[in-house]
Parts: sequence; structure tokens; C-alpha cells
Amino acid sequence: MENIKILDAKGLACPMPIVRTKKAMDALTAGDILEVHVTDKGALADIPAWASAGGHEIVEQTEEADVLIFRIKKV
Repeated sequence: MENIKILDAKGLACPMPIVRTKKAMDALTAGDILEVHVTDKGALADIPAWASAGGHEIVEQTEEADVLIFRIKKV
């Protein structure tokens, strides 16, 4: 069973959402999912690019009330 951790990065500007996401991902094990909540619209490009570069998988990307939500599976 996969473990899901939530990271609240709302209100942070670039590059802090990526910095916090990387730190949180480093603490997870392969197969775990990190759910990242951000309000910085730059994350629409930054987080998928970062995940791809690290070999991680974006399993879901949504937006609710101006909050971008990324579910990233660690590989």
C-alpha cells in the first residue's frame, strides 16, 4: 500500500515550492505519493519538469479554488 504525504506550499513563490517538494520527496520511499498544494502559477511548468527530470511520475494534477494540486509518485 502506498503512503501519501501532503505538502502545503501555498503562498510560496518560485523556487520555494520546488525546494520544499524535493526535500519532502527525499524523505519518501519508492512508490509513495507526495500531494503538493501550491498557489504559484509557475508551478504548472516547474513541478512537472522537476518530476520528469528526477524520474518521478505525476499521477494526477488538478486545480481547486486557485490551488494547484499535484500528486507525484516517487520512483
